[in-house]
Amino acid sequence: MIKDIVFKKEPLVRMVKRDSISRTKSWEIRLIAILLSLIVVAILIVAATGQNPFQIYGGIISGAVGTSRRAWVTIREILILLVIAVGLTPAFKMKFWNIGAEGQVLMGGIATASLMIYGAGRMPNWLLLVVIVIVSAIAGMIWGLIPAIFKAYFNTNETLFTLMLNYVAMQLVNFCIVFWESPAGSNTVGIINPKTQQGWFPDIFGNSYILIIIIVTVITVGVHIYMKYSKQGYEVAVVGESENTAKYAGINVKKVIIRTMMISGAICGIAGCLIVSGASHTISTSTAAGRGFTAIIVAWMSKFNPWVMLLVSAFLIFMKQGSIQIATAYNLNKNASDIITGILLFFLIGCEFFVEYRLEFRKKKREEV
Repeated sequence: MIKDIVFKKEPLVRMVKRDSISRTKSWEIRLIAILLSLIVVAILIVAATGQNPFQIYGGIISGAVGTSRRAWVTIREILILLVIAVGLTPAFKMKFWNIGAEGQVLMGGIATASLMIYGAGRMPNWLLLVVIVIVSAIAGMIWGLIPAIFKAYFNTNETLFTLMLNYVAMQLVNFCIVFWESPAGSNTVGIINPKTQQGWFPDIFGNSYILIIIIVTVITVGVHIYMKYSKQGYEVAVVGESENTAKYAGINVKKVIIRTMMISGAICGIAGCLIVSGASHTISTSTAAGRGFTAIIVAWMSKFNPWVMLLVSAFLIFMKQGSIQIATAYNLNKNASDIITGILLFFLIGCEFFVEYRLEFRKKKREEV
């Protein structure tokens, strides 16, 4: 009888999940991804402008921090993105996929705008600002509470629920724009009172962004302490690991889900206050400007470490603000900054694959079966 011999051919490359990886090596992978993204961005810009890539990156640096005003605007945008990412952290640690930060920011913005319009002149500015911060937090909290209740009691899909609430919030903003009699076709309401500036963040040490720095710092440190050292933070982590384990340990899972989403929504609502009252003094459907979605990437990539979130936020905003400047200087498409941000995010997200997995190449030896 002739013996059949079959050679089993392995695939050329296969993915193998890493058992563990050192922190140093994981950050080396991320650094390589950043460098590759910068190279691709340089190639794209050179192809579009024909300019020296070093000159282009000089323009990006100038656009982000070239003047005192540009530097402060960049700092402001970093802090707003950071506080939204921090707001998402409690929910994500619980494995509640809150994709609704965009809507929660808009609801905080609506609450802020309404108080700036109707509360001006009826109370001192310092009291109006306190009320604005509280009410914007409540508005965002309610927008986070709605999907939390449905998840806790009816086990609905929180991803779709929170995502759909973003569009509901946008329609509410459209309604407010019409109700507040915005100029036809402007799609925005400017809340401007040059004489009193009621509801605007005041200048501290001659700078109107200092209060934003204070608020974001307090929230970031507070959430870090809450998540790492409080009993409630421990409960959030346990629920995120396993709801069954949490129930066995006597934790009220429904209560934790609702409480955590209220906190997450409230922080995102305050972010809406920082944008409307502290920066733009307008309300529109683009007030959140995609920050809610970018913050998801910032939080996830940073492994919910607030200090790493600051670094990731700084890198993304620095490049975005700089690319806006070079788009203007070289007459590029108005969406050039979004394209550059997209390239950066592509590499930053893609590198996480190599952090979690490694590639094994086919060995030369064939196995006889």
